[in-house]
Formats: sequence, C-alpha cells, structure tokens
Amino acid sequence: QVQLVESGGGLVQPGGSLTLSCAASGTIYMTNAMGWYRQAPGKERELVATITRGGTTAYADSVKGRFTISGDTAKNTVYLQMNNLKPEDTAVYYCKGRVQYSLLPVEHEYWGQGTQVTVSS
Repeated sequence: QVQLVESGGGLVQPGGSLTLSCAASGTIYMTNAMGWYRQAPGKERELVATITRGGTTAYADSVKGRFTISGDTAKNTVYLQMNNLKPEDTAVYYCKGRVQYSLLPVEHEYWGQGTQVTVSS
C-alpha cells in the first residue's frame, strides 16, 4: 500500500502565497508522476499541475504563471508553490501519485486526503 500525505494548506488573503507539500510512502519501487488537483464546492475535481519522473511539467491555464510544481520523484515528494492567489483558487487540493511496486511496468494511482486552501480577505 501507498500513502500520500499533503500539508501546507490554510487561509490566505488575495495576492498572498502558499506552498503545498506531498510526501508518498509505502511500497514504492518508482514514482512515475505526481500531481496536484483541486475541487471547489459544487464543482468537479480538476487538474492543477503535474510533474513526471523526467521533470516534465504541465499546468492548468488558470494557474500558469502563478503556480509552480516541483519535486523529486526519486524521493517521492512534490511541492506546489502558489503565488498571487485569487479567491477562485479556493478549494480542497489533492495530491496524486502514479507508482510502480516493482520493475514490472504496472502503474498504480493513489490520492492523498486533501488539504484546504481558502483565499479570502
């Protein structure tokens, strides 16, 4: 089994910054990708940013230029630096990891429990 634990959420004023962290542990031979998703009340969960084992990143258009994903898949950690936060960024942020248990190229997906980010004055 694999566990993902997020931290770093909280309440911040518009224009402020937060950094989210996610650490994966358990039976992990290799992490192929990690990412951040978010879900606002009454809305579907949406992709925020992802990073692959090779370092390739991708972002939702709504966060480009404001959010930066980084991490070390070899260490099973990922971060999301969020700058210039807006009220519409308010959501529960979830970490997702795609891992292999062994050399066998079979991937397994896991989600963290989520961390609340609230942007409000």
